[in-house]
Amino acid sequence: MEFKVSFIGTGNMGGALLHAACRTIDPKRIHITDHQLQKAREQAEALGCCCETSNIDAVLQGNYIFLCVKPQVMGSVLEEIAPVLKSCLEQGERKVIVSIAAGLQTAYLKEKLASCGSRLQVIRVMPNTPAAIGKGMLAVAAGPEVDEENIQAVMEILADAGRVERLSENLMDQFTVVSGCSPAFVYMFIEALADGGVMTGLPRSQALTYAAQTVLGAAAMVLETGRHPGELKDAVCSPAGSTIAGVAKLEEKGFRSAAIQAVKAGYDKNVELGKVK
Repeated sequence: MEFKVSFIGTGNMGGALLHAACRTIDPKRIHITDHQLQKAREQAEALGCCCETSNIDAVLQGNYIFLCVKPQVMGSVLEEIAPVLKSCLEQGERKVIVSIAAGLQTAYLKEKLASCGSRLQVIRVMPNTPAAIGKGMLAVAAGPEVDEENIQAVMEILADAGRVERLSENLMDQFTVVSGCSPAFVYMFIEALADGGVMTGLPRSQALTYAAQTVLGAAAMVLETGRHPGELKDAVCSPAGSTIAGVAKLEEKGFRSAAIQAVKAGYDKNVELGKVK
């Protein structure tokens, strides 16, 4: 399928998807803009895509328009682009909105773009930053009114971002925390493991490499073996050994409870962000 893609906003998350899209389709068919225009120009030059000087120009150039802006400013962006979207749709152009804003339901976007009529289709995507290196976990949600062709096109654009799955929108806020937010939690864990290694005598650079590779390998074990994490944990814990001693200390300090509460706190924040008008 031949199409053109636009990105409005190229920050951490939008930039991650932009990099993935440039690996999947011809960068010359990708148009980007950002409120920091110089940043967008530098990214466009580095990736070989096209930089637009305004949100309006980005909408005019793209068939699939990725809105990669913060939820707090989404309303003003939608109000800005609504007239040009309406005009393009009336001329029979394909215009599909793809939002990556945490917490904002497709119903909110449709309400803000109501002037565009029923021909406008809206898809919601939640990525995470590892998408920048093709190791992301992404969810795509769309209502029954969205053409399957458009859903497949978005999934094709994002194919090189990592694992991409369809998900019901009523589960997107939960997914956002477990996938979108959790890399930060994992980075903290890797850093803490490395700090522990330094405390016991390992050089910093080696401790960091060992910790990161170990987390990578452990995650691959879960995905590739299909075994429950608890079973895999038990397989490492020899009776009266060093691993079970460490596990006991993690339990004593509330490790699992802290992780659960971090996910719950992130979910609550997503719900709050969804109330933005």
